[in-house]
Amino acid sequence: MKRYDCMKALAARLSDELVILSLGGSVDEWYNAAPHMRAASLFQQQLGCVTPEAFGLAVGLPHRRIVSLDTDGGLLFNLGILATLGNEQPKNLFVVVWDNESYQSIGGPPTHTASGRVDLAAIARGAGVEKAFTATTLDDFDAHCAAGLAAEEPYIVVAKVSGGVQPGIKRKHSDGREDKYIFVRHVEETEGIVIMGPSEHN
Repeated sequence: MKRYDCMKALAARLSDELVILSLGGSVDEWYNAAPHMRAASLFQQQLGCVTPEAFGLAVGLPHRRIVSLDTDGGLLFNLGILATLGNEQPKNLFVVVWDNESYQSIGGPPTHTASGRVDLAAIARGAGVEKAFTATTLDDFDAHCAAGLAAEEPYIVVAKVSGGVQPGIKRKHSDGREDKYIFVRHVEETEGIVIMGPSEHN
């Protein structure tokens, strides 16, 4: 199945959630697949940090559903986060892992999941995340999205996707600094809080 099709299915289910996502082609795809979620999405640039940041948001905003759009390469950089989720059991965190079995953003060398022996969902279950599954069809993925967004415990779906970036989509034109401010201001507005207030002058 194609990642972009999965993104469109997920996006259709989202309204007031907050989304953290990884680098590479998935950034431009999400920018196009979920235009109504652009301000609510923090476009990340570091492997290994996506789900940990999403977990931090889930703890800080326990009343808000948080969605992590991680990758196989990113999750493999920091498998320890699975043990944290297993121990802490955040009730509002839904994790999607785009598993294309490659580091697409650096030319496509294979990740460990390409061997057929490394099962990220099984690793998550072994770390204490009971609701961890692998989806290989769009219908299956969409069903897991429905379940994951309603779950009262951490929920992970590893989406086995193929192919490259969706052709003909617009490139996201903002940089990381601008993305950060857009996201933080969105959180401030929707939560009625101040995160980055005016600087103090002494």
